[in-house]
Parts: sequence; C-alpha cells; structure tokens
Amino acid sequence: MPDDQSALYEAVEPYRSLRLPVGDGHELHVDLSGNPDGIPVVFLHGGPGGGTKPAQRKTFDPSAFQIVTFDQRGAGRSSPLAQLAGNTTQTLIADLERIREHLGIDRWLVAGGSWGSCLGLAYGQAHPERCLGFRLHGIFMAERAEIDWWFHGSRTIFPDHWEVFAAFVPEAERGDLLRAYYRRLTGPDREQQIAAAVALRTFSGKTQTFLPDAEHVAALTEPDAALALARIFTHYCVNGAFLDPGQLLRDVSRIRHLPAEIVQGRYDIVTPMCTAWKLKTAWPEARFTIVTEANHAATPSAPALSLALRDATDRLRDSMLALAA
Repeated sequence: MPDDQSALYEAVEPYRSLRLPVGDGHELHVDLSGNPDGIPVVFLHGGPGGGTKPAQRKTFDPSAFQIVTFDQRGAGRSSPLAQLAGNTTQTLIADLERIREHLGIDRWLVAGGSWGSCLGLAYGQAHPERCLGFRLHGIFMAERAEIDWWFHGSRTIFPDHWEVFAAFVPEAERGDLLRAYYRRLTGPDREQQIAAAVALRTFSGKTQTFLPDAEHVAALTEPDAALALARIFTHYCVNGAFLDPGQLLRDVSRIRHLPAEIVQGRYDIVTPMCTAWKLKTAWPEARFTIVTEANHAATPSAPALSLALRDATDRLRDSMLALAA
C-alpha cells in the first residue's frame, strides 16, 4: 500500500450542484463529481450533522465513479441549519431515495463512515434492491452501549480530555452527560447552545485522531458547524437513532449477498473495533480490513485510514467493472 497522501485521488470539483426540497421545511445541498457516466456511488457523512468536505471524495477514482455527496438534514449547506424537526433516520433514508430518483440512478454503491456507516446499513437494509454494494468504516450501530461508551467509557483512554468535557456541566449532572448536553443544546439560550456545542466538539476532536492534531480540533469547533453537529448528534443519541435495539445486526441478512468492504481503525476510540467485529462476524462475506495506525479520523498526519479506504474502493471498482465487461 502507498504510504503518503499523494496516493489519494484528486478531490475534483463538482460538475453539478443542486438544491433539493425534501419536505418538513428541509432543503438538501447535493454535489455530483467525477465521471457522469461512471459507477454511481453515494457518500454518507458522519455526525450525524457533520456535513460533507471535499477531502471525502479523495478515496474515489473520479474517472470511474459518479460521486454523489450531500449534506444531510440540518447539516453543512443544507437548510435550515441545525434543525431537529423532521430529522430522523427514516427521513434520511427517504431523502436518499429522493436523491437517487431525482438523479435517475437505478442502483448505487453506498459508502459511509461513523454515523454514515449506520445510515448506510439502515438504508441498505430498507432498499437492498437499490444497492450495488457497500464501503463502510468506523462502524457505528447506535446501540446504547456504544453511546454510553462515547459519553463516559472513553475516559478510560482520554481521562484528561474527558474531565474538561464533564466539567462543563454541574457535578450533579455528570452521571448522564448525554442528557446534560442535550438540555443545553436544545434550550432557549443561544449562547449556552454555542458553548455546549464547542465543548462537545472540542472533546470529540481531541479523541478522534491517532496523533494529537490541533488543526483538526480547530476545524471542528467553528461555532455554527459545531452547533449543527452537536444538536443533531445528541438528538439522535437520545432517540437511539430511531432504530430498534439490535436492528442493524438482525437485518444483515438482507444485504449479505452484496459485495462489501469494512475498514476499521484498530485504535478507534469514538467507534471501537468491537462493533465492527460484530458486523464482520454477522457478515462473513464482507472483506474486513484492520488499519493498525488509525483512530477514528483520517488526517494528513496519519493517512493510513484514507489509503485503506482508497484501496477498498478500488477493489469494488475493479470487481464491478469486471462484471460489466
């Protein structure tokens, strides 16, 4: 495997952008890049509420793929920003179908990381007939144990950062940081909303990277973007991502016949590898790649995860082109 960022593809500029109303007052920003006649692939960003970034296109061959990226409800350039009303996993699945139909795509490859892996599994299990396959990383299935780990268990690895995160709320509320932050992020005080969002995203940023990365933390704590993600993230966590307990593992059988690549950082503190291992065990046909020098985020200082994702996408590309030949 190549060992530097130059091995990634160029983040080509979109050849088309559009705004798509999807109901409940929401309007999505959608970008298309790469080859208009290529293999369709939709990339699902994390968060929920994180929005898309040009770098997320760098693991897809732009000569082979028609790359569809979009900001999910309330995120990025979609509007209204940070809106929780009408924002559920089921509405996001419906949005994916609206986008696919609007673009005239019959089937597409589904790629996503972190929350995007959760949404990708939920979408694929709801519409397996519309999927060519999957490339998933940083596996998250929205189980209560995973959510509790992020808010409390992760202090076993990052006790210094967690103490600052917990100290934002009074001691009496620190037994349930999710609810404590959710109350502040959804309360009427705008200044408190912003402060809570920045505190949450600072903790998140400091625990996502394999090596300390101040630039990564700074990028996550821009106030408006931080508020959108923090509000939507806690909204989904409080509601168990609007999924039944165990649903995504239970329904893997609906997509096991489709090609899949699962990529996981061994030292992922945000979405620990035990969840990816459960998925791999339930889906033995999927190719499973462990990236040793990786936490949750792919950064220039630790590019191994990005390079593994590119390799995974290239394998899917080659197999799909071979089938079409």
